[in-house]
Amino acid sequence: MVGKSRKAARDDGLERTDNNMELSSWPQIAAINQKNYYTDYLKRDDQSLAFRLQNEEARSKMTKAAKDRDRALATAKTSEPAAEAEAEADEDAKMEDTEEAPAEAAGSKVIVIHIGSQNLRIGLSSDALPKTIPMVIARKSATSESEDQEEPKPKRLKRDDDSPVEPEKSFGSEWSAQFNRMSADLKVHMRQNKRRMLPNSKEMVVNYNRRTAPEAISEHNDPMRVDWTELSDPPPEYIVGQAALRVPDLSNPRYKLYWPIQNGWCNERDYKSKRMLFLDISLILEDAIKTHLGLTSKKDWPQYSCVFVIPDLYEKSDVTQILEMLMREFSFARTCFIQESLAATFGAGFTSACVVDIGAQKTSVCCVEEGMCIENSRVNLKFGGRDVTEAFIKMMLHDHFPYAEMNLWQRHDYLLAEELKKNLCTMNEGSVSPQVFDFHLRVAGQDTRKYNFKAYDEVHLAPMGYFEPTIFDNEHKVDARRTLIERSKDIYDGQLNDPVSAAQSEILSALAPPLPSDDKTNGDEPAEPSDVQATPSKPQHPSAVSKVQEAEATPRSSVAGSPAPEAAGTPQAGGAGTPAVKDKESAEKEKAPRPPTVDERDDIIPVYPLDSAILTSIAHAARSDEKKMRDFYGGIMVVGGGSLTAQFHQFLEERLQALRPGFAKEIMIGVPPRDLDPQVVVWKGASVFGKLSGTNDSWIGQLEYDRLGHRLMAYKCMWAY
Repeated sequence: MVGKSRKAARDDGLERTDNNMELSSWPQIAAINQKNYYTDYLKRDDQSLAFRLQNEEARSKMTKAAKDRDRALATAKTSEPAAEAEAEADEDAKMEDTEEAPAEAAGSKVIVIHIGSQNLRIGLSSDALPKTIPMVIARKSATSESEDQEEPKPKRLKRDDDSPVEPEKSFGSEWSAQFNRMSADLKVHMRQNKRRMLPNSKEMVVNYNRRTAPEAISEHNDPMRVDWTELSDPPPEYIVGQAALRVPDLSNPRYKLYWPIQNGWCNERDYKSKRMLFLDISLILEDAIKTHLGLTSKKDWPQYSCVFVIPDLYEKSDVTQILEMLMREFSFARTCFIQESLAATFGAGFTSACVVDIGAQKTSVCCVEEGMCIENSRVNLKFGGRDVTEAFIKMMLHDHFPYAEMNLWQRHDYLLAEELKKNLCTMNEGSVSPQVFDFHLRVAGQDTRKYNFKAYDEVHLAPMGYFEPTIFDNEHKVDARRTLIERSKDIYDGQLNDPVSAAQSEILSALAPPLPSDDKTNGDEPAEPSDVQATPSKPQHPSAVSKVQEAEATPRSSVAGSPAPEAAGTPQAGGAGTPAVKDKESAEKEKAPRPPTVDERDDIIPVYPLDSAILTSIAHAARSDEKKMRDFYGGIMVVGGGSLTAQFHQFLEERLQALRPGFAKEIMIGVPPRDLDPQVVVWKGASVFGKLSGTNDSWIGQLEYDRLGHRLMAYKCMWAY
């Protein structure tokens, strides 16, 4: 056919007759060669929306800078008439104004928010200090919170005829025995330190408090009288902040206080719906922005950015809800998150430190190195300054406190108890002696009453609860947990994806209750050791360092018939069929605490001695690196309102040195520099972070959030989200 003419092709019957028409109008796509098939779709970071927008923004800034530079060079080389020169000067002035605006907005257009169990700290990034507002809201109700509770707080025991028992027995024999033991240990310690003390100091305090009567003071003679919140007509549906705490308990109509954050997580015990819980949080934030920041019009809020502080061990479902609130309800232009311990190092100017944050109801420990929180060092304990307040009042009532009717459910009693704790509690043993104090009880609609009382070792033993947390009331801290907010789960495999920490898991394992005697497990699973206690009453809990020391000191079992191990009192996993002779590895497995299951984690209250928790955190952060361990021991920084107790830093340093004598010279407790208030160090660090507009790539914009939602957190967070 090749080379044949059309006539020859027609003669041979090979002439083309299809008019060059295709068989179909659909485009014909060649099949993919399966042997050499490759694509990089969504395999590079620069293909995701978050990074593309960052690159586009950087490119637009570079283009604008180049145009401005060319314009300046052209203006310098050409000589134009005076009118044109003035016009260009005006244009340059406008350009300078636009260039100065972003620099000014970096500080004055950024709102920094740090919420806690007791206080909210909020302010602009350009402010020197934040505004502190109680994290509470009062809502209209049929009864107040003091009328809802049948039992006073702290709870007292009663006889069968509902008559009160003696103060020494009102809190139970177990609590009284622990209180008396702590008091006896303090006396021994003071004698060892050559401190003088009277032998009958406790009796002197009790006898004085028994016979003390209050003194009535008329309201017009009281210079420090309280200005209670006056309700308008009609009364508002809710009251926020300090004004809510000043609403009288017997107001008309009644108001009930709600604390949306309790023990560092969302308060699911006092709320009936998740919507109301986050609605109260948004109302408190909205009132603070309008009242204390002066941004009364919501139309101005889209011009502002927001830096929000979250805990080190956060819960993803809470962070997701907060992000939606900030982007949808508040309509901020940009939002970013920072962890508490990292913010504390920003505020103090440290590159690496072991941050101990003692709040009102939560204490967190985390080691920070080179601008990153070490994941396995994060510890979250559920006690704080408010637990010290309650323990202090219990101890005072135990020693015949003259105001025996004190009930922390009542607002005036709660404010009085916080004031007494702040003024009296100390960790200085030199201040432990029978001393006379006084306070004024101010109740709405009643005359002021002045009480005189004596206190002895209660002022020291109450903050000692940080190191012996079983003296606190830990009974209801996990009530109603997971009733409103479910755990965050992976959408693909259904696994839990909340952050975990090896240090926190070790503490929960040490606090896990022992296995019941009727449990039958396989022979290869470790049995529960008998020395694991359900409550951290002693500081000898297993830590990452002590477990290594115990493992090295564990003798190898003999091949011959050996006596039963120390944990023989505990039912063995294999029952009668378990061999008595075990090798060293199996013995160490038995000695290790049983790790709690996923369901048990929410039932275990993480209350653990603070000094042991710090050592556990540092041990997991250093990972047997002695140089790192020494660096963290020498860089412990204590922040938070709970650290304001007098001589707390020196006392904590002595406790750590006693537990780790080999590192006694390196252990040092630091304080925030420049006499900065420890309560605002975290907020101050977040405000510094908010000013880093040029190097901060963790901002989430409205366009990104509209398209990707909370999935952006995986790209935007500086840590592994």
